Amino acid sequence: MFSKNKSGRTESGITLIATNCELVGDVHFNDQLLVNGVVKGNIYARAGSKAVITVSEKGLVEGEIQVPNVIINGKVCGDIRSDIHIELAAKAEVQGNIYYNFIEMVRGSRVDGNLVHLQDGKNEVKGPENGNRGIQQVKQEKPKTGPATVAVVPSKTA
Repeated sequence: MFSKNKSGRTESGITLIATNCELVGDVHFNDQLLVNGVVKGNIYARAGSKAVITVSEKGLVEGEIQVPNVIINGKVCGDIRSDIHIELAAKAEVQGNIYYNFIEMVRGSRVDGNLVHLQDGKNEVKGPENGNRGIQQVKQEKPKTGPATVAVVPSKTA
């Protein structure tokens, strides 16, 4: 997935879980993850990074997603936690709570759960500590009342 360039840095890559693939277990990634198949487990990326997960129309995730940038056009059964951006495209189906800083929802997307706004990243997504591979905890603070940031924009994938 990564290759070294002349300066010794690793180049980014895209990881694909194809339509004929079912992955069981937790996934940890750094750059881009494209889910066209099935993931039965939690998906993690470092908070504040440029990591992006895309769940396509045929994709299914049965587990929690903790990634800074999330694009959903398939089905997710579990909570989604993002400290930067979430896009729910026209065929997105989420059965779980969504913790977001900025969210885009296109007409046709469905959420069966709560939308919880993370004020100024104070409830930021935490990564695994000391090699702990269990379910990661999010620093919980009482949500502040006030208007949430919700943008209405045309979908790039619809």
